Amino acid sequence: MKRLFLSWAFKLAGWKLKGEPLELKKYVIAVAPHTSNLDFFVALPVKYMFPHEFRPGFLGKDSLFSIPLVGWFLRSIGGIPVNRSKKSNVVDDVVKIFEQEERFIMVISPEGTRSYVPKWRTGFYYIALKAKVPIMLAALDYEHKTVDITEVIEPTGDVEKDIAYMRRYFSQFKGKYPEKGVVLEE
Repeated sequence: MKRLFLSWAFKLAGWKLKGEPLELKKYVIAVAPHTSNLDFFVALPVKYMFPHEFRPGFLGKDSLFSIPLVGWFLRSIGGIPVNRSKKSNVVDDVVKIFEQEERFIMVISPEGTRSYVPKWRTGFYYIALKAKVPIMLAALDYEHKTVDITEVIEPTGDVEKDIAYMRRYFSQFKGKYPEKGVVLEE
């Protein structure tokens, strides 16, 4: 029922999906541009639009998970709380999950925030590199109301080169607030 409702709502809002998730058991999904709280509600239905099992997890501020119903809901859809005030190695913690689980997909926004950032956080990249999994690029394009999941990269270990490629790829898509989106360095 949830699958039908969310697919219907996604289409009713005028959104289209381009591509399909990988049929691999493990990978990272990098989602950009992330410029609005609405991004969550655009991306959530995509999780339920495929006939095969596709249940990606995501990281969220632990303070959100402490709100009774919100925390329950976020966990039920794959949320994993992260305490950002405590010094910990989130990359290694997520890599351990990849190692322990037979099937695990992690969704992360390279920007790490809805505000414009000139430099991306690289945790998502190091998770994929250490877990030896590919990165699927998922673009939220508000201009064309499309979620595009057609591009996949294998991390090479050359962080600067791979991040530059991904930033170029994502720069063609417009977030809800384009001024907060991916801008290429000169």
